[in-house]
Amino acid sequence: MSKTSQENTTAETNGISVIYTQAHTSGLQQVPQLVPVSPGGGGKASPPSKQGKKNSIIDRNSDEYRQRRERNNMAVKKSRLKSKQKAQDTLQRVNQLKEENERLEAKIKLLMKELSVLKDLFLEHAHNFTDSVQPLGTESTVTNSDGSGQ
Repeated sequence: MSKTSQENTTAETNGISVIYTQAHTSGLQQVPQLVPVSPGGGGKASPPSKQGKKNSIIDRNSDEYRQRRERNNMAVKKSRLKSKQKAQDTLQRVNQLKEENERLEAKIKLLMKELSVLKDLFLEHAHNFTDSVQPLGTESTVTNSDGSGQ
């Protein structure tokens, strides 16, 4: 068996990268790759919003420029106000939840005390009940007046 060469060479043909390798000493073999060759190397297309824009210099004194700036300034103000309102709403909600949490914690504490008292009452009652009931084997038999056992 003959060895395959470790040496690879590449070439570009019609936008397709081709790798030449030596196979079993029979010569060079072309293996086309499906990777397109681009001069930039990234292969990413530019977004549609930037494709149609021209790199022309805009006159800052023009009416169009002033209108765009005014609309943009209003949009920025609106966005900032919205963001500020959202932050205030969030802070208000946090404070409400903190207050509710405190109320619930106090209610839990009260219910735990009540549970403890009720447990103690139950255990005391259960203890008294077991003291007053005699075990089954030690019951006294009641004798009737006729002398029978029941």
